[in-house]
Amino acid sequence: MAATDIDVTDYTAQRFVIPADAPFADLRQRYEEAVPPADLSAFVDLANRGGKWEDVLTLTDTEAPYGFLNYGAVVAQPVMGVAGDAAPCVTYLMGNHTIAQRMFHHNPLALAYAPLRTAIAADSDDGPARFSIEQPSKAFASFDNDRIAAVGVELDRKVATLLDHLRLPVPPELTA
Repeated sequence: MAATDIDVTDYTAQRFVIPADAPFADLRQRYEEAVPPADLSAFVDLANRGGKWEDVLTLTDTEAPYGFLNYGAVVAQPVMGVAGDAAPCVTYLMGNHTIAQRMFHHNPLALAYAPLRTAIAADSDDGPARFSIEQPSKAFASFDNDRIAAVGVELDRKVATLLDHLRLPVPPELTA
């Protein structure tokens, strides 16, 4: 394959770092309650039983009270502590496979950006936490597909709803 066959897309990302009025552990607990772990075995069982897509939608709505599930988390400590860094931080893969499917249908490579990446960090265990996420619509607009871009805007609004539930400031760009 020649290098001329490589499709390169430049786009501008927008990352939000949102201050919390709570320490790390409190914000982490609120987040993990609002974005519960994805029980992928339940979805695989449903598929293996011959379930319909409507069943997947219903199960997802039941499992994701704010529209998102946690597909994985990476806790920075204690490994970063080996290097002398004591700041608490957890990164998450947050998403909703029923929403992702609506983009996958038009371009499977949209899954490079779904699930979304989020992070909660603080300078110390008892210091104020910060929540970080990139604006979903920026990445999904880069696919040059109106349907994928529309889902990105929908995700912006869902993130805004989640932030409001977490009692965090909502960047106006998410609701514009």
